[in-house]
Amino acid sequence: MTDCLFCKIREGRIPAAITYRDEEVIAFKDISPKAPFHQLVIPTQHIASLADAQAAQAGLLGRLLIVGTELARAAGYGERGFRVVMNAGPEAGQSVAHVHLHVLAGRTLAWPPG
Repeated sequence: MTDCLFCKIREGRIPAAITYRDEEVIAFKDISPKAPFHQLVIPTQHIASLADAQAAQAGLLGRLLIVGTELARAAGYGERGFRVVMNAGPEAGQSVAHVHLHVLAGRTLAWPPG
């Protein structure tokens, strides 16, 4: 998808502070962080929303969680705690139409969110 912000980051057409990359997943720092540690983890494959995901993509979606957890652990939040959030659709707060996992840590996070 040529107009997708995250696809442009994947392709290197928009700069990002990339913290992890492999063939399936890219992680980068959020440009508007909501916590001291706030990274986005995306699949390299374009999937517009979790609502569009297929059963065949379950392994890829699980991979996002594993990478997010590894990043949080590496930053020292494995024991302290971290939150993962994936919004699906505009009413849930999804502002970029590309599946992405938010990984937040470094402050006390309230519940319920938003």
